[in-house]
Amino acid sequence: MKSAAAPGEGKPYRIYYDHEVKGFGLRVTKAGFRAFILNYRARGVERRYTIGSFPDWTVSAAREEAKGIKRFVDQGRDPMGERHEERAAPTVNDLVDRYLAEHAPRKRERSRQEDESLIRQWIRPELGNKRVADLRHADVEKLHRKITAKGVPIRANRAAALLSKMCSLAATRWEMRSDNPCRGLERNTEEKRNRYLAGEELRRLTDALAVHPNQAAANAIRLLLLTGARRGEVLGATWDQFDLEGGVWTKAASFTKQKKLHRVPLSAPARQLLAEIKHAADQRPVGANREPSPFVFPAQRTARKGAGHLVDIKGSWAAICKAAQLSGVRVHDLRHSYASILASAGLSLPIIGALLGHSQAATTSRYAHLLDDPLRAATERVGAIVTGNGGDNKTVAEVIELNRR
Repeated sequence: MKSAAAPGEGKPYRIYYDHEVKGFGLRVTKAGFRAFILNYRARGVERRYTIGSFPDWTVSAAREEAKGIKRFVDQGRDPMGERHEERAAPTVNDLVDRYLAEHAPRKRERSRQEDESLIRQWIRPELGNKRVADLRHADVEKLHRKITAKGVPIRANRAAALLSKMCSLAATRWEMRSDNPCRGLERNTEEKRNRYLAGEELRRLTDALAVHPNQAAANAIRLLLLTGARRGEVLGATWDQFDLEGGVWTKAASFTKQKKLHRVPLSAPARQLLAEIKHAADQRPVGANREPSPFVFPAQRTARKGAGHLVDIKGSWAAICKAAQLSGVRVHDLRHSYASILASAGLSLPIIGALLGHSQAATTSRYAHLLDDPLRAATERVGAIVTGNGGDNKTVAEVIELNRR
């Protein structure tokens, strides 16, 4: 290599160009660091591409690399520009940040917390540094298998669903990639739970609630059972949602899962429970410069928790289930129990769906089999009247002979 560009005064480095390959040279810094470079022009812009340092690269190897890069340039490509784009390409961490900033705030609080937990535990550690454009179906499948192997197959499905939503946004709205690599993933089988409390189990639960030391949590559980509401709806309920005199609970659209205003009547026991909670709250002294809590179930007022609402009753629920000798029962099963009582009493599925706040009839159809008993009682009543063997009236009903043909 010959020196073709001696640096002027104050210049920090020298460049020695090779006449065999135009633009190929060796850059020597003031500190003595040496690296092979290639100067070229692409799309009207002068570029300097660093091939590698000496002696990691020999002169002959660097020269051949320069020839290859020049062939790309001759084809209309810009290797240095592509390198810059690759380095600036968004990673899964960038996608997660945008999801949390733009999409997650639209979700309910509990859903946001679940998303954040999955992101923190699995998505960032396993995929965070990977470029969004490089994410493949195999990467998603590997993550799904890994979470499943930990013994939490349902959580594996939730992580895959969250990642799929983020990739869908990346493809359709944020232009980070052109497709969704999560599509076609074979998820773990999930069986619908049909756990209901009735009879003796309900009595034991009621007894355990009466003696539980945390009556705030116990009252929340009572209201869950009396209304069939979702846990987040009960724990986050505010007094302005309730008309105790009229016996109506009005949940704002922003407060419900279906994103629709839900107006539901309250039973007499539910109204009495709320009245007792309100009376106790009104009797409770309020500290200086503090207003009474707007929440039916306020959190303990501490510097750490602030003046929000109760968010976790897992500990109390576990203790109550143990005292009531209930196994395999989740808090959400109280909602199923409420629906099962309605169905067993003969209420129609549309009525049950309206009370639960279901937006689709298919969601309520899971309780259809519970209608068998009242339906059977009704058809037995018809049969008894037709055959003259039923009814409380002393007058025997007229018997209608059916045409057997």
